[in-house]
Amino acid sequence: GENKIRNILKKLRKQRGLTQKEIAKLLEVSRQTVISIENEHRNPSLELALKISETFDKPIDKIFKLEGSK
Repeated sequence: GENKIRNILKKLRKQRGLTQKEIAKLLEVSRQTVISIENEHRNPSLELALKISETFDKPIDKIFKLEGSK
């Protein structure tokens, strides 16, 4: 079946005290894109995932995880 990708973007953003609007600006995407990734309705492109990883200085696999994977 289709494995859902989970992410901790919202948690990371809140730890930094950033609004969705602020993080959207940093990542050069719309606030709507941030919302849909945070709600796990949409997966980011690889480019955006890398940008998120750089922005929060965390490895991609610490931010995004395949559901059911170790």
